[in-house]
Amino acid sequence: MRLSGYRFGRVEVDGVPHHEDLWICGERVGPWWRREGHRVHPEDLAEILEFSPEVVIIGTGFSGMLQVTKEAEALLSSRGIELRALPTKEAVELYNELARKKQVAVLLHLTC
Repeated sequence: MRLSGYRFGRVEVDGVPHHEDLWICGERVGPWWRREGHRVHPEDLAEILEFSPEVVIIGTGFSGMLQVTKEAEALLSSRGIELRALPTKEAVELYNELARKKQVAVLLHLTC
């Protein structure tokens, strides 16, 4: 899958616009709902962990407001999964680069 056209509140996945936070792993795309709007907890990663990604990229929003809790970081680390959390524009670029080489999951917060 290829990501493009990111701007505040919008991203395209293979040319299809999305306006809600989402996750992508392999060829699957789903809505990304979090227990707490601007914090990522371990349970917020459950769906993508089913795919056993090598790398998890978290787009922290337009201004980087989303925070990853230490517990979520520890969960990924305990499974040997590399975490990259960065503003969503950069996360989109990194996903497009890494997804060709590795099993990557990306979770994108499209606003803030």
